[in-house]
Amino acid sequence: MKKLCLLVCSCLIGTLAFGQANSTIAIIPEPVKITQHTGRFVLPKVLVVQSVSQDAMTPVLNLIKNKFSTATGKIIRVREAAPNATIKLVLNKTPDNVIGKEGYYLSVKAKSITIRANAEAGLYYGVQTLLQLLPNQIEGKEIAKNVTWAVPIVDITDYPRFEWRGLMFDVSRHFFTKKEVMSYIDNMAKYKLNLFHWHLTDDEGWRVEIKSYPKLTTVGAYNVKREGEFGNFIPPKPDEPRTYGGYYTQDDIREVIKYAKDRFVNIMPEVDVPGHSLAAVVAYPELSATAGADKYSVRSGERIMDWSKPGHPALVDNTLNPAGEFTYTFLDKVVGEIAELFPFPYIHMGGDECAKNFWEQSDAVKALMAKENLKTQEEVQSYFEKRLEKIVESKGKKFMGWDEILEGGIGPNAALMSWRGVKGGIEAAKLGHEVVMSPTTFVYLDYMQSDRIMEPRVYASLRLSKTYEFDPVPAGVDAKLIKGGQANLWTEQVYNIRQAEYMTWPRGFALAESVWSPPAKKNFNTFFTKVEKHFDRFNLAETKYAPSAYDPDFKPGRNADSTLNVTLTTEVPGLDIYYSFDNSYPDNFYPKYIGVLNIPIDATQLRVITYRGKKPVGRMITMPIAELKSRLK
Repeated sequence: MKKLCLLVCSCLIGTLAFGQANSTIAIIPEPVKITQHTGRFVLPKVLVVQSVSQDAMTPVLNLIKNKFSTATGKIIRVREAAPNATIKLVLNKTPDNVIGKEGYYLSVKAKSITIRANAEAGLYYGVQTLLQLLPNQIEGKEIAKNVTWAVPIVDITDYPRFEWRGLMFDVSRHFFTKKEVMSYIDNMAKYKLNLFHWHLTDDEGWRVEIKSYPKLTTVGAYNVKREGEFGNFIPPKPDEPRTYGGYYTQDDIREVIKYAKDRFVNIMPEVDVPGHSLAAVVAYPELSATAGADKYSVRSGERIMDWSKPGHPALVDNTLNPAGEFTYTFLDKVVGEIAELFPFPYIHMGGDECAKNFWEQSDAVKALMAKENLKTQEEVQSYFEKRLEKIVESKGKKFMGWDEILEGGIGPNAALMSWRGVKGGIEAAKLGHEVVMSPTTFVYLDYMQSDRIMEPRVYASLRLSKTYEFDPVPAGVDAKLIKGGQANLWTEQVYNIRQAEYMTWPRGFALAESVWSPPAKKNFNTFFTKVEKHFDRFNLAETKYAPSAYDPDFKPGRNADSTLNVTLTTEVPGLDIYYSFDNSYPDNFYPKYIGVLNIPIDATQLRVITYRGKKPVGRMITMPIAELKSRLK
């Protein structure tokens, strides 16, 4: 009987240990396969790392050394032969076709850890996964005390679904320093995102040094500093100092490229033409088809386009002249220098939101249309794009543009990035072109994440759960032509790196899982459980993130007697909402939301906060009743 009791107790303890270990596993993006075993491996005081070639493995070894020495204080020793190594990094002599170039096998045993891959990138991603298996304190910036550095015993097989796993960062609307860009790349690499799309030029600033045209940066990189709601600023006065901005020298660019390469991140540059080119036109007015362009100024956030009208006509001509030969001479030199700087095979040349109302008035453009038998302004842009594609290809690069390059006819070899939904990507793929899916519907990170009273005002919202629904391959499309997916962070309303982090994470987690993990393994509830654990990691890493997923949605309505009501919903399950109408701040002793709320006739505001059990998890939100009423009109 005693033996039976001991056996039962042992089983219960084993089950409990398994459950506790399982609760510690929160890997983003979700691996292809995880097999967990009972127990854990407690790391020794001295970590011996076995690596076949230290020179070739420098990025992987640096990741191990930096993370472990900073957070654990453990001694790290690297050996090419170490039978009793703590961590073994193994490159397959014969490639394993299952895991490909970026996949890995991670095996944690009772006394050692082995990461096996076909290439260094796979080992790097295997180490990133290993770090996520360790206690959260591994992300700290100083040695953590009273932490047991242990890893659950587990076997993981993992490899990406797509080769293109991207984030676009707009540094034109607001300038971000080299160090800040590097920190953004660091966070990408943690979650196995491997393509940094660097949006380097726009109406507000030209950010890359071009030696052939120095005024692009001496003039085009600076504007007047404004703060508030971007797009509605008062136009700067002529005497206001134009000192806000900056640019990257070519040496800066090389340094960032090397930094990214060491984290297995490629960088694709974007020079946005023929629209969004005001900074270039101000520097070199001869690029414009419009007289008086020499009086223009680099945009500081004032209104320059009328988005309320079809074709969004420009109020100043922010386009390059498609009929001017200087335009193509200029682009030939710019693209040439960009191609020399960036090793990545693609150059993104923009093509989006090109207002054509000034082209319509230009005698030079009219003459071009007659000469080339162009019937529409879309065909004029197509003429421009096809000439530009030849320039890009002459520099040994592949041409990529936003989905507007389909209008008027896409160039023969162009790759397309589909942003206005997936329609453009579907059309381009059916025409045989390579496509990267980046639709506003799912992955525009500049969109508001919560109710508009809580976020910098943008014209649309995108909740975390919606981003998590992203699948780069639409039905009926040849998957071989879909290179992958990407999220975009436009920075009109993003003034600093902390806000850039806030806008990117946790939606960046959802992107990572959408482009790496098998679709069958995606589950939002499971995913958000992991997200919360990574919030703890970000706190220790001093990286900002948005808690917006805890915020409820507000849906106003009217009762039969015309009085106002409101329905509250949360995208995260298991939350309780507490509220007040009496202007005080609710907690979990206040009324709990259980259904549609009728708004008291004299109430001026509704305050809400979300809890999980007895713990507040959401932000205190004050919703003016006048705002709810306005949404019913």
